[in-house]
Order: sequence, then structure tokens, then C-alpha cells
Amino acid sequence: MTQLIDSHCHLDFDGLSHRLPEVLTAMAANGIAGCMTIGVTLEEAPQVLAIAHAYPQIFASVGVHPEYADHQEPDEAILCELGADPKVLAIGETGLDYHWHKDRPAWQRERFRVHIRAARALKKPLVIHTREASEDTLAILKEEGASDVGGILHCFTESLAVAQAGIELGFYISLSGIVSFKKAEQVHEVARSIPLDRLLVETDAPYLAPVPYRGKPNEPAYVKHVAEAIADLRQISLEEVAAATSRNFLTLFPAAAAVLGPRIAP
Repeated sequence: MTQLIDSHCHLDFDGLSHRLPEVLTAMAANGIAGCMTIGVTLEEAPQVLAIAHAYPQIFASVGVHPEYADHQEPDEAILCELGADPKVLAIGETGLDYHWHKDRPAWQRERFRVHIRAARALKKPLVIHTREASEDTLAILKEEGASDVGGILHCFTESLAVAQAGIELGFYISLSGIVSFKKAEQVHEVARSIPLDRLLVETDAPYLAPVPYRGKPNEPAYVKHVAEAIADLRQISLEEVAAATSRNFLTLFPAAAAVLGPRIAP
């Protein structure tokens, strides 16, 4: 069976956290070898880490999402403490979101820099969220030396030029269920054009369910439909997309290779 890895989901969120055995069963039935569940606040980090430690095929990240303004503010020390956990593959979700916080760009930018500094200290990759802020996101990644650790530009919806700039900085481009939406032409262009060895797939579950589940709660099992949409756009097989994106994930996160590698090997 074709094996995929969901590079970005939120298993601690409502709709998934209370049905994890069912979610994992569906993953296995659909050829999903594993996933990374993403931290968005410090307050919820213990739950994220508990889920990762409970299941060998689940890994985690720790960070504070740029949309979360009224939560504990991270500093480098706490991110390094949490990020030292062997089940933590990455620092983030971090980045810039000028859609929801147009009035607070300076605060966002400083928080973003703190995450990058922690990632560099730990020598772990970053998980980046950017919305209506690509110019500043790329500039800060360059200024803070984020290319030393690389990472993921997740749920990518920006232009091909931004994708190429991110790749030049050592980042992978992760596409979500949006790539299956008929009118997502900019995302389609990215899916067709970027090198296959820089591509990842994700669900961002419980959000952004791909066709044919669009509008319904999402879950990691549905990442197969993301990969199928990419295969159709690139006019290659699902197996090629699965092999490349799984290999890319394990290249970026070698700490996951010992567990997930045998699940993916033919």
C-alpha cells in the first residue's frame, strides 16, 4: 500500500483529541504511516507532547501561532526546554499573520525571531505560517539565519516566486487540501512547478478538508486526497508523490526515520 506522512495536523484540537484510536485506525487503513501534530500555544504543549509520546507514529512541534495573541508569550528558554523532547521534531507553528493582526506587526515579528533563535539553538527545523506577510516572513528568515535549520512553509497559498524564495532558504513547501479546490489556481501552479524533492503534504486537520470532504471536519487519513490532487496536477502517479513526500519528510526530520522509515519501505 502507498504510504504517506501528514506533515501538519492538530490532534489535540476538538473533533480529533477525543477520538484518537479511531483517527489512527483510519490513518492505517488509508496508508498514512505517521504524522506531526503541531503546537500552537505553550498552555497546550503538554497535551500535544502527551499525544506524541502515546503513539510511536505521531511526532510533535512546539510553538505559539501568530494568531494567538492572548496566551503565554514564548521566550527562547521555554521553547528550548520543550523542544529538547526527543518526540519534538520542529519549532513552530510560528510566523507572521497580517490578516488577523494588521495592527500588531512589531510584536509578531519579535515573537517570530524568538522561535527562529530557539530552533537554531536546538538545531531543529521550523514550521512556518505566513499569511499576507510573505515579504516580511522571508526577510526575517534571512536576517535570523533560518537557513541553518530549514523547515516547512506550511499550508502554502502564496505565489510560485515566494515558494522558490523559500526553497532557496532551505525550506520545504507543504500543500494542504486547498490544492484540491477547483479555483485555487495559484496553489495549483506551485504544485505543478516546484521540485518534487521540496514538496510535502499535510491536512492541517481538523481544518481544510480536501475534496471530496470539503466543508467537513478534516483528519490525517484524508492526506491521501491531497497527494492525489498533486499527482493529477503533475500528471504523475500517486505512488511517485507518496514516495517523494515521505522521503522529503524523513530527510528533513531524520529523528522520525527510525520509526516511520520501516513503515514506508516497500
